[in-house]
Amino acid sequence: MSGDTTTPIRQASERQPRVVSDVNFVWPVRVYYEDTDAGGVVYYANYLKFMERARSEWLRALGVEQDSLAARESVLFVVHRAEVEFRAPARFNDLLSVESRVAKIGRVRITFEQRVVTDSESPRLLCLGRIEVASVQAQSFRPVPIPRTIISELSSER
Repeated sequence: MSGDTTTPIRQASERQPRVVSDVNFVWPVRVYYEDTDAGGVVYYANYLKFMERARSEWLRALGVEQDSLAARESVLFVVHRAEVEFRAPARFNDLLSVESRVAKIGRVRITFEQRVVTDSESPRLLCLGRIEVASVQAQSFRPVPIPRTIISELSSER
């Protein structure tokens, strides 16, 4: 990933450093006033929104529209688990990059590792995220296998 490529994302279950590399998708984000809190920095929950947008835009770039997927195959992706580590604040008007990679693809779940960094000559790490999404049936919200086309697309990106 750009900048500090030795910064680990820690998994709650093992808490051992693991180097993140091989960025698969980068999405730019501009910080607006609505993203900040009374202290003038990005409100912590908004980093999750930035990461969500990056994952959604990655799927869109691969030709997967989530509303079409729901209508055509009755499949939705829902966040099953989210681990976030905050390192430094972003402020109004900062230009950020959300760097994303697939850490693991299973039959029903995909684990993404994401980093939010400043988009500059010397990127600064602001936030780390490990987000696990599950594939569910749209009406029942019961787990279903991830469509093979999506597994193929994301696997080829790795």
